[in-house]
Amino acid sequence: MTAPLPTRRDEAWRYADLKALAPVWSKIDGPEKINVPAGKSLSRQIAELPVIDGVGMIDLDVTIGDKATFTLHILAHAADYGRIQVKATLGNGSHFELGGAILGSGQQTLEIVTETIHAEPNATSNQIVRSVLADTATGSFLGKINVARHAQKTDAAQSVKAMLLDRGATANAKPELEIFADDVKCAHGATVGELDKQALFYMASRGLDPATAKKLMLQAFIGDAFVSVGDDAVREAIESKALGVLEGLS
Repeated sequence: MTAPLPTRRDEAWRYADLKALAPVWSKIDGPEKINVPAGKSLSRQIAELPVIDGVGMIDLDVTIGDKATFTLHILAHAADYGRIQVKATLGNGSHFELGGAILGSGQQTLEIVTETIHAEPNATSNQIVRSVLADTATGSFLGKINVARHAQKTDAAQSVKAMLLDRGATANAKPELEIFADDVKCAHGATVGELDKQALFYMASRGLDPATAKKLMLQAFIGDAFVSVGDDAVREAIESKALGVLEGLS
């Protein structure tokens, strides 16, 4: 039986395009379950969303075993409404690494939604999300970190930055911390801004044309999201895909 369509009363869906989602809701599969065995490492890259009638959704439910690592790099683009949601449950001494880029234009609504559950002690997590938005596009990141009462020595971090290329674009960031342990380190930061005009002027004064200067700045901006990709060829592939999308935005 298909689950009921979400409503905006659910915080995880507060920025979603529910009107676009409604016609395809019954066609969307439930969460994909991923289990990372204790002591193992697993990486995943998502550069395309499976789109149905303009709606693209990916839903991951990840369990990371003791002293295991799961690394996920994602690129949200190419959907009228696109959503990537990830639930990660961490074991003792495990690590979750997320790098994501949201690249939107036109009237797109794109979002990355994460729930990171530090269920056991000594686990670490790091999430880096970069958004570049043009026209009247909307990009959102909602990241909830839950630290269990006995999950001491947790170290969790989120860094969320958005670049607006047009005044009509919108960026939303909603970090959320729910901490029941007392010996933890949890940090998050969120900023929204525009391209630095002084930096563009400086690059122009060094002989770079405006289009090239803008491209280089945006490339460096989103590069933060993929710096943790361990395989050089894989990193170059997802960065190349992102740069191709960026050229269409700018």
